[in-house]
Amino acid sequence: MQIAIVGAGIAGLTAARQLQSQGHHVTIYEKSSGVSGRMSTRQTEVGGFDHGAQYFTASSDRFKKEIADWSKVGWVVPWESKLVKLDAAITTPADRSRKRYVPTPGMSSLGKQLAHGLDVRTEQQVMALEPFDKQWLLLIKSDMVAVPASAGPFDAVIIATPPEQAAPLLKGHSEFSKILNSVHMEPCWTLMLGFQNALNLDYDGAWIANSRLGWISRDTSKPDHRAGERWVCHATAAWSKKHLEEDPDRIKEKLSKAFHEATGSPIQAVHAVAHRWRYSEACQPLAQANLWDAKKGLGLCGDWFAAGLEGGGRVENAFLSGLALAKEVSA
Repeated sequence: MQIAIVGAGIAGLTAARQLQSQGHHVTIYEKSSGVSGRMSTRQTEVGGFDHGAQYFTASSDRFKKEIADWSKVGWVVPWESKLVKLDAAITTPADRSRKRYVPTPGMSSLGKQLAHGLDVRTEQQVMALEPFDKQWLLLIKSDMVAVPASAGPFDAVIIATPPEQAAPLLKGHSEFSKILNSVHMEPCWTLMLGFQNALNLDYDGAWIANSRLGWISRDTSKPDHRAGERWVCHATAAWSKKHLEEDPDRIKEKLSKAFHEATGSPIQAVHAVAHRWRYSEACQPLAQANLWDAKKGLGLCGDWFAAGLEGGGRVENAFLSGLALAKEVSA
């Protein structure tokens, strides 16, 4: 089959690799300039920032096997970090029983490895789906072309994006659009801080209570990361939602203040940038692993499916969802 996949995050790339290995011809369309989705690494003059997903864990046997395979070829390594919980002046150790993994030399490295050998069209945004006999055409917008162009025809289309972005594409074409309206993704404001001198904090990452920030981590504590003192700070979902449309410079000021309050460090950053993830994590993920309409050749996958796990929003959810959908398509 000729299959189009919208979105080059972990779910889309996993589905693409599985489908291609089964003999299908797969084309991936990604609106950003690179792959990996929320497992992105922002490159700056002071070094890279893993400003989306920070690490991943595994609870299912299938994902544990995949991590073992990735580890053998050097794509991922354990993050032997000291993580704590901060609540005012009280610091308590966090759970160390679960192994945490990171790709090297940055979170986006895994997506780049998974994309190798796949036909990925970056900076091409899918604007609409159009029925074409029993197939589909995609209306594509690109900065390289003055007017939107059609791509296809395709026997099947898989949408591996947040539900809010998938719903408009499916409207009028599938009953799935109604289901998508029940799923809501929370936003997350992220602050990237680079320092000239070490802060000498005795932990690598922390969950923070009673603050605008919910999480901070020393990005340079991860294996094979460029040396320096770089911290990634994630605001809470509630605070991010309240300040969703606020000016990034104001967000930078407010979250910088929260960082200094939480850590007690007076050292000022030489690099500070705020980034908004409008669709960060599902409030209530769908219980199943994916959605697939074999008659119409339309499917959805992503980390907003539970896929047999408790909760959603993790790399493991995205992987299992993409894998399950690919198997259904080929069934």
